[in-house]
Amino acid sequence: MNETTRADIAIIGTGPAGVSAAITARVRDKQVLLFGSKELTSKMTKAHTIRNYPGLPDITGADLAAKLKHHLDVMGVEITEKQVTAVYAMGSYFGIQTPDVMYEASSVILAGGVVMGKPFPGEDELLGRGVSYCATCDAHFYVGKTVAVLGYNAESCREADFLAEGCAKVLYFPVVPHEVTVGPGVTVVREKVQAIPGTMKVEGVQTDKALHPVDGVFVLRDAVAPDKLVPGLATDGPHVAVDAQMRTNLPGCFACGDLAGKPYQYIKAAGQGNIAALSAVEWLAEQK
Repeated sequence: MNETTRADIAIIGTGPAGVSAAITARVRDKQVLLFGSKELTSKMTKAHTIRNYPGLPDITGADLAAKLKHHLDVMGVEITEKQVTAVYAMGSYFGIQTPDVMYEASSVILAGGVVMGKPFPGEDELLGRGVSYCATCDAHFYVGKTVAVLGYNAESCREADFLAEGCAKVLYFPVVPHEVTVGPGVTVVREKVQAIPGTMKVEGVQTDKALHPVDGVFVLRDAVAPDKLVPGLATDGPHVAVDAQMRTNLPGCFACGDLAGKPYQYIKAAGQGNIAALSAVEWLAEQK
């Protein structure tokens, strides 16, 4: 499916919930856009043994991920490896924003997992005023300026190198332990980030050792918190508020898996993905 085609269901996340939702949607002959990593989820692939997935006793996380990927292949579901930076309810459809393309879908299933950790002090208040979650989207605002990247993974490093192509200076702060591989245009600062100070706009990054003045801060976590990803979405702490049919407060938007609350179990996530897809199919039928 190309980006100009409106999908029936866009699914964000390639863990067990997202994969299950995609499989069920395809069984019901729906056009599916599945966003996520082709490696599925590192949380699963790093699991040594999974003992409670029915029919697959003592399977490793890597083997379960391989079986899920094979199932997607059999169903003809392709994975779109683009970071989803925002989802907009547009009335009769949803706009799915990625760094370079805006996709459209008649319904959306959120299955991206729970975002661990609290926002930095100042992050919420300065979102859109110097704080960004997408370097590719907002790099043009900072040409010739100084920016900071609060990095969480290898993708953060690539985004920092991209920023260095146009910014005067790029500071990279590894927020969690990961291999940092950046080019000569990026300065790595191994200090603990404490806050993002500023009043009307970002003024810098405060660490446990110093205040680093910058014009913009890119917080590049593995996933965007759901209430920031989808404007108007009702949440319950770090989770999306859903009913038993995985419906959110936004018509046509559903959520499942870890994102929908505890317990954080693969079998529970897969079951909720199935429910979310069936609910989306029912909702689409009602719209016709």
